[in-house]
Amino acid sequence: MIKINNLNKSFGTHRVLAGLSLSIAEGEIMAVIGKSGGGKSVFLKHLIGLLKPDSGSIVIKDCEITTAKGTELDKIRERCGVLFQGGALFDSMTVSENISFPLAEKSRLSKKEISDRVSEALVDVGLEGIEGKYPAELSGGMKKRVALARALITRPDILFFDEPTTGLDPIMLRSIHRLIGNTHKKYGFTGVIISHEIPEIFDIANRVAMLHKGAIEEVGTPGEIKSSTNPVVRHFLTGGESE
Repeated sequence: MIKINNLNKSFGTHRVLAGLSLSIAEGEIMAVIGKSGGGKSVFLKHLIGLLKPDSGSIVIKDCEITTAKGTELDKIRERCGVLFQGGALFDSMTVSENISFPLAEKSRLSKKEISDRVSEALVDVGLEGIEGKYPAELSGGMKKRVALARALITRPDILFFDEPTTGLDPIMLRSIHRLIGNTHKKYGFTGVIISHEIPEIFDIANRVAMLHKGAIEEVGTPGEIKSSTNPVVRHFLTGGESE
């Protein structure tokens, strides 16, 4: 589904991505882990087309997105959903308006069809009946759930998650992870999750990639990563800061 080859990105003299290569299979959840400031969010911004690499390629469903423009790029983006770290809800819109926004802007569905989709999405995230509330009336966990409902509303082939549980308490963190796992089982999307939640992220990821010094240090199943003998991986998993 996604193939990244030799991705490089620098900001001035600071090299953030240094030959990053990774393949993500259709229908799997890939978790990308690594220390803070190690380039995880920069990597994700390349995947969703917010940044262009200095060199290297990103192919999503046979489309090279680093060079794609216009209609070709729009078609790929329409197949993707994003759950941003802070949720990125519109404060002036109700929950229903926030969730329906992608369909209202891009689809030709009727108001009734969109309303039905919103109701289904809210059921999926366990928040039925709050369509008329505003973001200011919601808890942090509820905002994350509404943002996930919005990301799911277009039935995307690919979902990108930028540290979706940041700022949540341990109970809500596990709840959001379960929710991601359950919606993945229902819709079968390909998921890429940028996360620092160790070891909780291992519960929902099919594979895990360790990002270190701008490149993928190791990739494997959660079991393989947890039992890795690589000193960089071991040091990170035990709470150290690898240099």
